[in-house]
Amino acid sequence: MGRRTVEPPISWLMHAALSRPKLISLAAGFTDSASLPVAEARAALNQVLRSPKTGRPALQYGSTVGDPALRKLTAEYLRKLDFQAAVSSSFSSFVLEPRPTTRTKDEDEKIYSPKRLLITSGSQQLLYLTTEALCDEGDIVLVEDPTYFVYLGILQSRGLRARGVRLERDGLDLAHLESVLQSLKRNGELRRVKMIYLVSYFQNPTGVTTSFVKKVGVLKLLRRFERAAGHPIYLLEDAAYRELSFCAGTNGRDALPRVQADRQVGPTMPPSALAMPGAADRVIYAGTFTKPFATGARVGYGVLPEPVFSAVKHIKGNHDFGTANLLQQLFVRALASGIYERQVARLQKRYAHKASVMKLAIKKHFPTAVEWWEPEGGLYFWARLPRKVPTGVKSKVFQTALKNNVLYVLGELCYADDPARRKPDHEMRISFGNASETDIREGIKRLGNVLKSFVK
Repeated sequence: MGRRTVEPPISWLMHAALSRPKLISLAAGFTDSASLPVAEARAALNQVLRSPKTGRPALQYGSTVGDPALRKLTAEYLRKLDFQAAVSSSFSSFVLEPRPTTRTKDEDEKIYSPKRLLITSGSQQLLYLTTEALCDEGDIVLVEDPTYFVYLGILQSRGLRARGVRLERDGLDLAHLESVLQSLKRNGELRRVKMIYLVSYFQNPTGVTTSFVKKVGVLKLLRRFERAAGHPIYLLEDAAYRELSFCAGTNGRDALPRVQADRQVGPTMPPSALAMPGAADRVIYAGTFTKPFATGARVGYGVLPEPVFSAVKHIKGNHDFGTANLLQQLFVRALASGIYERQVARLQKRYAHKASVMKLAIKKHFPTAVEWWEPEGGLYFWARLPRKVPTGVKSKVFQTALKNNVLYVLGELCYADDPARRKPDHEMRISFGNASETDIREGIKRLGNVLKSFVK
């Protein structure tokens, strides 16, 4: 595995940004530095460390599964997110079949039980641990096309194969997912499929949010093919960007038609896959406190069914004995006091503003032939050039952009090595997360001038 594992692309993208002071990076998905809650974090940690009674336990080892108080608070918070999404007037006005509110109270308490919740060192660790627990070398994981490229690195290092499923503006193309599953069944490879991986809110890289109807459809298809597979096929929902929502506007030049069937406009988004009937034994949910609060305080969490929960817990014990206890106590105070939710609200406004700055700059400087998707949250815009204009690492576009001191994420990095299709190489991910407003405007201006040299 050591020989097989290569350096993650994000490493050299970050190195390029750090080694060239004049370069404007619109690549790395860093969060907004100016918004980091220094005073709030200090106040919470002061509470933890103000006496030996609370300070000593926080500075001692914790348990592998995580602090009981944090697990309870996290389970309650997650349940509240899903409940608010399910019963909001704007969401319930859409026809959902089945509705996410049809479960009994006992069923809900089982789904959102702290006993099913594991605290991790960021959601990235949960993704790795789950993949390690479920997949043997040579197995297949279904992914969105395109998807979070760092997760593709996990698959590569574990010797796993990926099959891409086309992405529409409201989530996976269900007809294509069915076609992929049928193809694997015909080829005798369905038994190697262990799970499907979805970045369901403001997807990295495209900004797409998966509708609740699509989540229901995905789970139905997985269950339909389970008998032929001979084992459960899990849905791993990566909700790292869920809380980074902001009011939506109209799209720029969409590459795909905008689907409104049950899309949510505004800060309230569809419930998670945990809210679906039948989710209790097939859905794995990965969440994080890192993106919405402070990326330096790496605390995430997962909600997992048995026997996956126990397997992941045991593997995590071998990794680190448990997530940093002091950081867990920070989030216990932040959640209990309301600091966390106030920080989330501030970030939503901040990112909405920065996204608006980037949108106006794109409209001003990008050629009209460049298609781009405006996000409703998260940190990224997704842009697509004409097919004959590559944007990869060896392309003239990328090399010229570097010469002009502006950096983007290559779209080709976000596509799995899938033998069923040619990997697209004419797209790019552009981040407004950490760049200042001045750098966003100047960076997009530089990038726009580069694109005008190649796109007419």
